[in-house]
Amino acid sequence: MRITPNTPEVRVPKLVGLMALDARERARSHGVQLAAPDRPEFHLTVVDYVVRQYPPPGVAIPRGAIVTVWFDFGEGEGGGGAGVREPRVPSPPSGGLERELDRPGDTFEAIR
Repeated sequence: MRITPNTPEVRVPKLVGLMALDARERARSHGVQLAAPDRPEFHLTVVDYVVRQYPPPGVAIPRGAIVTVWFDFGEGEGGGGAGVREPRVPSPPSGGLERELDRPGDTFEAIR
């Protein structure tokens, strides 16, 4: 674990992408505290992933200041999924593999 020197200001660590347990550990080692408005029992949260944080990484803040993290995307943000499923226009030609292959001929024609 990395311990920051006892200075009045610390840099905010990058917490996005970390599990809750790892985010708490990293915040403690950098001298900041965490708050999670979308997780009332944040101290019990283990495997949820941080998707946003404020202030952003690298900003200098007073030692012991609170960094806010979120585990759910806000309205209109990310949210996962594979995008919109729409039919392809024009449709691919029918026929499958038969359209791709030549008609079979004499297999040994080249060596005769």
